[in-house]
Amino acid sequence: MPIRAAKPFIHDDFLLQSKPAQELYHGYAAKMPVIDFHCHLSPREVAKDQRWQNLAQVWLGSDHYKWRVMRANGIDERFITGDAPGREKFQKFADAMPFLLRNPIYDWSHLELARYFGITELLTPATAEAIWGAVKAQLAAPGCSARGFMTRSNVRLVCTTDDPVDSLEHHAVVRTHPFGVQMLPTWRPDKALAIDRPVFWNGWLDQLAAAAGCEVRTFDDLLAALQKRHDFFASMGCRTSDYGIESALLSPPTDAPIRQIFARVRAGGQATAEEVQQFRFAVLFECGRMDAASGWVWQLHHGPQRNNNTRLFASFGPDAGCDSMGDWPMVRSMTNLFDRLDQLDALPRTVLYTLNPSWNEAVCALLGNFQRGPVAGKMQFGAGWWFNDQKDGMQRQMEALSQIGLLSRFIGMLTDSRSFLSYPRHEYFRRILCNRLGGDIVTGQIPNDITWIGGIVQDICYRNAVRYFGFDLPAEG
Repeated sequence: MPIRAAKPFIHDDFLLQSKPAQELYHGYAAKMPVIDFHCHLSPREVAKDQRWQNLAQVWLGSDHYKWRVMRANGIDERFITGDAPGREKFQKFADAMPFLLRNPIYDWSHLELARYFGITELLTPATAEAIWGAVKAQLAAPGCSARGFMTRSNVRLVCTTDDPVDSLEHHAVVRTHPFGVQMLPTWRPDKALAIDRPVFWNGWLDQLAAAAGCEVRTFDDLLAALQKRHDFFASMGCRTSDYGIESALLSPPTDAPIRQIFARVRAGGQATAEEVQQFRFAVLFECGRMDAASGWVWQLHHGPQRNNNTRLFASFGPDAGCDSMGDWPMVRSMTNLFDRLDQLDALPRTVLYTLNPSWNEAVCALLGNFQRGPVAGKMQFGAGWWFNDQKDGMQRQMEALSQIGLLSRFIGMLTDSRSFLSYPRHEYFRRILCNRLGGDIVTGQIPNDITWIGGIVQDICYRNAVRYFGFDLPAEG
């Protein structure tokens, strides 16, 4: 049975602090479908319509956001990524919840409990047992599966994140057995950039060669193999690529040294730190040309400093929740990359995300240098990402975009999540957007025209992304 509080924390006007904000959200934003154009959901779990038995499985199994706050609350790793029973892990998370006030995990968790399970009681150490049981009972019902959660969330389309060597077999299953939500692959060739890890990189190149059906002995072979897989992804409906950029990129030297760097590391040698950055620039440049030729959008996630905790990396591997914001120069390297592509008329539609909010205004100014018709908002400043997909981070991103770019052309929010319960993050974003614009109406900073502003809200929530990516979806609303 749903557990409902007498005075719920999550209510109809949550985060909406004015009448115009309420009108914008309830009358315009809330009814718009969801496009999740960047996430880390498992295509296999969508294809098989994955089910879960309890909240530990569906909520805690791969959520590094929750892992970080549990560690900060002094919880032993056994109850986070270790072998403790699921019920005990959930109890430890519930024990931490009262200490998470003002952290986005507090808001997200209660939104998810309310939207999917009808639970509006606060999660506390005392309510954990009742909430665990109520959710466990509901998880056995229709609609509480991977596809069910997506359908209930009004999702129209989702783009997963896929390695070039992936067979995309699970995408093929969904294409032949549709369920009302489109699932498209996203080209993510980050492993091609990992020349700083020669053993790993060479092993991946062997996988790429097998997938492409060709040898990869030279840099030109690498580009040919990537192009073959790029063409395959396009045949499977891919409309976007994604690249993780962990540091500043140097401009590349001539083609000959790039080929020499490749040959040396392919033969088991090492690249210097400078050569690593030059090689990465060269590969990104060539991938950008491929993306532009295919009419794709490329998404660039810039700024994480990854795997900072050697002890946890050794025991758990990557994605343990030990990444943070980088602080290296980025404007010059991104300018070099964009300018070289622009000179060849090969700069794709671009979404640039930054993990360090101190770069927000710099990113907006940089992107303005390369805007070009006929595409409105060709160069997009991506939504508040990772450490920034919380109230302050979203507001700061929208403020910088409003002042230096065009908020009205913004393509909106994404989950960037591995959890099928993360779609309330779109609601969270929409409420924050409407609250900001509603507040501006109250203070006279923008005109009091709900119909006009409401149309802009709907564009940001859904329609701009449909047009920008060229998705085969109706312009609803």
